[in-house]
Amino acid sequence: MKATKIVATLGPASDTVEIIAAMIGAGCDVFRLNFSHGTADDHMGRAQRVREAAALVGREVAIMGDLQGPKIRVGKFEGGKAWLEAGQPFLLDAALDNMLPLSNATQASLDYKELPQDVKVGDTLLLSDGLIQLKVDRVAGDKVFTTVELGGELSNNKGINRLGGGLTAQALTSKDLADIKTAVAIDVDYLAISFPKNAADMLTARAILSAAGGKAKLIAKIERAEAIIPQTLDEIIDASDGIMVARGDLAIEVGNAAVPALQKRMIKRARDKNKLTITATQMMESMITAPVPTRAEVSDVANAVLDGTDAVMLSAESATGKYPVETIRTMAAIALAAERSQVYELDRDFVNQQFARVDQAIAMASLFTAFHLNAKAIAALSQSGSTALWMSRHDSGVPIFALTPEVSAARRAALYRGVRPMVVPFNADREQALQAAEDALKLRGAVTDGDLIVLSCGEPMGKSGGTNALKVVRVGELRG
Repeated sequence: MKATKIVATLGPASDTVEIIAAMIGAGCDVFRLNFSHGTADDHMGRAQRVREAAALVGREVAIMGDLQGPKIRVGKFEGGKAWLEAGQPFLLDAALDNMLPLSNATQASLDYKELPQDVKVGDTLLLSDGLIQLKVDRVAGDKVFTTVELGGELSNNKGINRLGGGLTAQALTSKDLADIKTAVAIDVDYLAISFPKNAADMLTARAILSAAGGKAKLIAKIERAEAIIPQTLDEIIDASDGIMVARGDLAIEVGNAAVPALQKRMIKRARDKNKLTITATQMMESMITAPVPTRAEVSDVANAVLDGTDAVMLSAESATGKYPVETIRTMAAIALAAERSQVYELDRDFVNQQFARVDQAIAMASLFTAFHLNAKAIAALSQSGSTALWMSRHDSGVPIFALTPEVSAARRAALYRGVRPMVVPFNADREQALQAAEDALKLRGAVTDGDLIVLSCGEPMGKSGGTNALKVVRVGELRG
């Protein structure tokens, strides 16, 4: 069983209970609802189908809502598109009505009216995912006069980025506020915040979510140049429950060549801080139309796995592609092969480590014990799932099972690297709870009589954050 999780975006190609169930069977762990497309009813319907499919398969999976954020775009074109010639002047005009088709080969309207205040002479603007480049020549009032440096076809509502970042648009738009209410109604397990530029953006999102009655964990999508400044990145990670290495817009702002090293740094920093990571964008892009990936895509997925990411993500591949199930199955096989190549050096992770919390110390002791005893599994009995999360920050090669009576905790744990969540009701009696854990693992086929397992739990049972005990058990001996 693979340790790295797969996040798949839902869309027209993956919109039935049958296909979603097949995606779970192929290795999908988290389903992404992209709030950039569709209505609230669309998202609620898809979430319901995910829950139905998960029940059919008998596995808990997570749902992640992904807010659109302040995507800065040009308006509508006469005829839907225009061709921009290199060397020609091109006007970006915030005074034009961006709802009308007033853009053409010489000018474009803007949905972000503050752009003229955010740019200066000499800036480079990148349109249509960086395929078109404009150099700012002059700014006058609502107008940004530019020269086309790299031409091409520009169509309706294509995005605009400034090379090096610096656009001041707020992370949460009025649409996002409405979508947060939808996310709360769905009861998503995770909520991804697009384009945060600092920790304050994440704290604001958390306050708004909490005020709406939501309990989702927050994922910060790192896609602005400002967000990768080391101190700022640390602060964003601290204010979040995890980060997404959103390589699309980030690459536009910092350049493609900078992204691989940034990916490694971000994943390591988040893991060091016991936070989650998702690696996203164009991971299996060719499988939108082809039944097999390119070798470069295989290497990309494998390297993200070796970097230590919790999850790799599919976007159009699973939302609109021809082969959503096959893509997940292929990605799962790549992840498993990469994991099997790893050399585990757990002892190195514990050098000079100190733990202020008892439950975190028990989590690390469980890992160390299971690794050196070559245990078959680690069973973390937990109310909130935090113990399993801490364990998952270190690769030991020993499967971790998060056993919890809380369905919401099990669903959240579906994103944790190396963790298999299971809903297991247990009462306040410690020995009965440990026996229930062993029985659940045997029923799943994870262990058999004679296997060695490491169990962690808390006393009194049922108290969140109370993990304080570790027990090494040979399967079958608890019953005497």
